[in-house]
Order: sequence, then C-alpha cells, then structure tokens
Amino acid sequence: MTIANYCLIVACLMPLLCAWIAKSRGMGKRRRDGGFDNHDPRAWLSRQTGWQARAHAAQQNSFEALPLFIAGVLAAQQMQHAQSRIDLLAIAFVVTRVVYVALYIADQPNLRSLAWAVGTALSVALFFG
Repeated sequence: MTIANYCLIVACLMPLLCAWIAKSRGMGKRRRDGGFDNHDPRAWLSRQTGWQARAHAAQQNSFEALPLFIAGVLAAQQMQHAQSRIDLLAIAFVVTRVVYVALYIADQPNLRSLAWAVGTALSVALFFG
C-alpha cells in the first residue's frame, strides 16, 4: 500500500475526529444536564455553540473535502503519475486539513480559509501529477 493510500484512510477518519471533538464536552454527562444525546445527535449538535459548533462545522467540511481528494489520489495512481509526487501531495493535503481543523476550532476564519484553499489546490494538483 502506498503512502497516499494511507493518507486516504487518515482523511476518511478526520471527520470522525472532528465529531469526537464536537461531542467531547457532552460526553459522560446525563442528557438532562446538557450531555450528549445519542438518541438525537444531530439536534444536539445543532444546539452547540463556540468551539463545539466550529468542530462540528469542521466535521461537515471534512466530509465535503473527501470526494475531490479521493478522486485525485485514485486518478493520479490510475494515470501512473510519479508515486513519490502523489505521496507528497497526499501528505501535504492531510497536514493542511489538520491545520484547517485546528484553525476552525480556534476561530481563525481568514487563516482557515487559506488552509481550505491550499487543501483544495492540493487535491486538484493530484489530477495533473
């Protein structure tokens, strides 16, 4: 398996990490005390504010970023671009997405948008090897 394929797995797990962060403050508390409500998790998440709401938004955006990245890696490998370049672009994408999530949670919208743009550019770059 290539490094880029491992990056696919990491990128697919990123939304789950964001979801865990978004829910973390409510874990272990009773529902009636504002704790996480696994009976209606979407409604519970929609009521969150601050960093929890931003972590949830980062989760949603992480899902949104996946199709282009997955397609880029698979297309680059199918077109037999240099694997070392594919791996480098995939690693850069994952690092950029980690930075993006951190900036989102930290409420740094301008830097977050820059990280988003870089991540999108990296996904597109995969198609061109």
